[in-house]
Order: sequence, then C-alpha cells, then structure tokens
Amino acid sequence: MGGAADAKNGHFIGNWGEFGTLPDPQRIATYSLSSNRQRPFAGAFHAAIFNSFRRFRHQVLYVVPPFIVAYATMNWAVERNEFLNSKPGRLLEGGGGEE
Repeated sequence: MGGAADAKNGHFIGNWGEFGTLPDPQRIATYSLSSNRQRPFAGAFHAAIFNSFRRFRHQVLYVVPPFIVAYATMNWAVERNEFLNSKPGRLLEGGGGEE
C-alpha cells in the first residue's frame, strides 16, 4: 500500500490517482434499485402541502399590501367618478348641469 516512513522524503502514499489504494481493488459491492421499484412520488403530497404553506407565508407580505393599495385606489376612483357624473357632483365642480 504505502511505503515506509522516510526521514528525508516523508511517507509515500502512491502515484497520482492511486493514493493509498491497491492497483486492482477487489470485492467492491455495488447495490442499485430498479427504476420501476422506486417510489418517485413518495411523500410528494405531504411535502406539497407544507411547502406551499411555507412559501405562501414567506411571500404574503410582498403580494397582499400592493393589492390592498390598488383595490383602495380603484375603489376611490370609481366612487369619485360616480360622484362627479352625478347632479350634486356637477354642481359642486361648477359644471352647472346645463349643456
């Protein structure tokens, strides 16, 4: 495997790419599972529920306040338009109402 310790050169552990290994490694066990025996969606439904809740919780403060501001602005604009196109609104703005 390696050489003996040498006071001048140190300890030789092997050539580049073979550090401390035998030239022909033996008895290496390799295990694999057939792709049709695996469960690719195991726990996917459970993870989807909790992951969606986590993502919603982290993003809600970035999404909801602009929608609230946009809704309030649109509601104000619709009410203001309806008021300005009514008889009291035309009188208040000085339109006179006679065209």
